[in-house]
Amino acid sequence: MIGLTLPEIRRLIATLLHRVHPTDFVWAWSDWRRRRQHQARRCHYKQRGHTQVPLQY
Repeated sequence: MIGLTLPEIRRLIATLLHRVHPTDFVWAWSDWRRRRQHQARRCHYKQRGHTQVPLQY
């Protein structure tokens, strides 16, 4: 899974402080989003013929 980025941390803090959604929902959404980003990144590299995905951007 891709690590937390600065914009993601800012979004999490803002969402958690404003109590727009339940805390469990916010963390679950963040986990889902980062899993999907990782999946998209793997597909991107695979489509271009790379055998291994770099660990960091």
